[in-house]
Amino acid sequence: MRVLRRRWTAVLLAAGLALLAGCSSVGPAGPAAGGGNGAAPADTAGSEMATAPAILRPDANGEIRLVAKPARLEVAPGVEKEVWAYNGSVPGPEIRVKQGETIRVRFKNELPVPTTIHWHGYPVPNEMDGVPGVTQNLVKPGEEFVYEFKATVAGTYMYHSHQESAEQVDRGLYGALVVEEPESAYDRDFALILDEWTKAGESNAEPAGTGMDHGSMGGMSGPSSQGTEAQGMQGMQGMQGMQGMQGMQGMQGMGDMPGMSGDTKNDGMGSPQDMSMPMHTMQYDIFTINGKSGSLVQPLTVKEGERVRIRLINMGYLRHDLHLHGHSFTVVARDGQPVAGGRPLKDQLISIAPGERVDIAFAADNPGTWYLEAHDAGAAAASGMKVAIAYDGASQQTGQPNETAKLPVVDLLNYGQDEQGPFTLDQEYDVQYTMELGTGMGENGVIYTINGKTFPDTPPIRVKEGDLVQVRIVNRSPTDEHPMHLHGHFFQVLSRNGKPLTGAPVIKDTLNVKPGEEYVIAFRADNPGNWVFHCHELHHAAGGMVTQVLYDGYVSNVQPEPDARPE
Repeated sequence: MRVLRRRWTAVLLAAGLALLAGCSSVGPAGPAAGGGNGAAPADTAGSEMATAPAILRPDANGEIRLVAKPARLEVAPGVEKEVWAYNGSVPGPEIRVKQGETIRVRFKNELPVPTTIHWHGYPVPNEMDGVPGVTQNLVKPGEEFVYEFKATVAGTYMYHSHQESAEQVDRGLYGALVVEEPESAYDRDFALILDEWTKAGESNAEPAGTGMDHGSMGGMSGPSSQGTEAQGMQGMQGMQGMQGMQGMQGMQGMGDMPGMSGDTKNDGMGSPQDMSMPMHTMQYDIFTINGKSGSLVQPLTVKEGERVRIRLINMGYLRHDLHLHGHSFTVVARDGQPVAGGRPLKDQLISIAPGERVDIAFAADNPGTWYLEAHDAGAAAASGMKVAIAYDGASQQTGQPNETAKLPVVDLLNYGQDEQGPFTLDQEYDVQYTMELGTGMGENGVIYTINGKTFPDTPPIRVKEGDLVQVRIVNRSPTDEHPMHLHGHFFQVLSRNGKPLTGAPVIKDTLNVKPGEEYVIAFRADNPGNWVFHCHELHHAAGGMVTQVLYDGYVSNVQPEPDARPE
């Protein structure tokens, strides 16, 4: 288990180093870190500017070629970042295949560090899942690896690095995977990836001017390589009351520090911040759609009378609430799985947590220029996360941004035509497992736990092929949301806080569990292998919130590698 790489640690230390020095075991800061695990930082001298993501389909030989290498990206007007890119773009190419086709991706690593590719949400064979040390060995610099699997299930998915993923994904290693139905019901089909960036620093992995080595911070690092049990406050007693600072719950008593109270204060960086928001909100100050923010976001062009589908993908670490202006719409898929009989919605927010996907559809029946934009409470930079929907030939500017408007959020777990799903609450299950999610302090700093343990010491879910599995998920963290993602399987969400869900069966691979919430989910163990089940706020996964679904009798060919960081 590598050390926890929370970029907000540097901001916390910069704001209150003197106080923390007297209350914790924070050691002296080292030089700014480059790549994780002692890797050399990327040499981006002479790197090409990243381009807009292209649509990539299999070539004449049935292959898709991806190359990961350093690049530079203009994320906002005048703001360039050093990035790691697939095929020179961030996001990477939008991979599109037809249902039933074989996906064969020849991947080459031209980065200075090892990496892998995970096919998020897709039920691939275990050896194709891209989790280093669990399902495959690392793809080292200069090496190639071929991923091959059948596109059996249509829908919206994504691909991204799963090696030190909190850092590598933040640097730009992600893209959309769309498996198209044999016949489309839509005239326009767009995929939009949501993400967050920082103005500070050369890359999105380290803020500028902190002078902090996040890989060797003695007092604020994460769990040890042996895994860590949740501990007491380790010298931080009395620092209670930082409820707004995600990952630092229970550390009360910093309300007297400027910008550290629960009220809206000046954060010391020249802008007011709502301290009830996660600390990431104060770190990320550029919000992007397909790698661009503000005026750099390319509009979506439609024609009057067309049916339009927009595939919304959250590859960032914050939940985003989106508003479509000027049109009624329906939700047609959640995490790639179709939703039947959804009622029309208008001026309501679609909430998308990290790792989730939501597909919406609407009729282009209101000519003009309209917006699809984020309404993220307390996030001053959310104004940049908007895209114009421009009707071909229409010159009138009909819609105006209103990102601060308070609008209701659609309950996507009770939506669609009410019908029986594959599982019920009262049927018998072969395996039952309770997953309690927590945030605490370990020997070296903040940890994120499953049943009081951090990975690799978290208790696994042991199954046999064909088992029916029920999992009860409870979030004990006071303020952290945990979007829990299961690899290799879809699950049905059966209840929330003891109340059965209504509407269309909720079939997903990622479920956002808010503080105090309790869910019951169920799935069939129908894809043998060793699979990870983890929080897709990837900093939480890096801090320990990972377990595994282990099939009895499955033998993996993966060789142990000291550099593998599957979180």
